[in-house]
Amino acid sequence: MRTALDRTPTLRARVFTDDEQAYCDRRKDPTERYAARFAAKEAVMKAMGVGVGACRWRDIEVAKARSGAPAVRLHGGAQALADGLGIRGWRLTLTHTHRIAEAIAVAL
Repeated sequence: MRTALDRTPTLRARVFTDDEQAYCDRRKDPTERYAARFAAKEAVMKAMGVGVGACRWRDIEVAKARSGAPAVRLHGGAQALADGLGIRGWRLTLTHTHRIAEAIAVAL
């Protein structure tokens, strides 16, 4: 992710919502948070059974639930896909280090 963000400065705005960028950029090393959110967006698409390009990246947003746990917020095309599939909720977990990021998304 670090290399991708360095090579393509417009990647942040194309993939991440303004709130996601604000959250990540407040951290000492925002790259770890960006990588985890990217993994989460991909996991959400896979949970819906669609591939990259089925909706805009920014239509899938990683937010925080009131409990502090990671949460999925869908917008636009991603919300339409989820509605069409009867998805009414999400469970999301994220993990990352300075070298790797992983996410698991479960559609309910």
